[in-house]
Amino acid sequence: MTVPCVEVAKYSRCVTLATTDLTDAYPDLDVAEPVLRDFGGADSFAGPIETVRVFEDNVLVRATLETPGHGRVLVVDGGGSRRRALVGDVLAGIAIASGWAGIIINGCVRDTAVTRTMDIGLKALAALPKRSDKFGHGQVSVPVRFAGVDFVPGHWVYADVDGIVVAPHQMQISD
Repeated sequence: MTVPCVEVAKYSRCVTLATTDLTDAYPDLDVAEPVLRDFGGADSFAGPIETVRVFEDNVLVRATLETPGHGRVLVVDGGGSRRRALVGDVLAGIAIASGWAGIIINGCVRDTAVTRTMDIGLKALAALPKRSDKFGHGQVSVPVRFAGVDFVPGHWVYADVDGIVVAPHQMQISD
């Protein structure tokens, strides 16, 4: 089965394949350790990976989300910090408006009562009310590793309520 892309508002979002079906069809795909929780309104999301590496500072996260997402997924390696939230309802709204399919964060989020109602995939370690620092330190479009898998810009990520699967390219499942 080919993964169809559909026009959603201003961008194209690819309909995701179930992570269970992907791992059944391709048992060697990388599967993230189950350490992240769902905080967005979209139960499943998929797309090409873009990355940001920061620590307790979300300036580069915001700058990246303000660029056209074209159905991509932003993977943020926040160093696993549980002292500052890197994304909240404002950045989730920017991501939606810019056409991002989802955000996966090795760190915290805030405003989760609102983000759970928004049409975006959002996975993170935990919720935390304290906002991030604003220094602009970090890196964009670099390979990052957390939850036992490598997230490489341009590779594909598939996420749903069962987990996160990373693939070197867009996957298909034969009927």
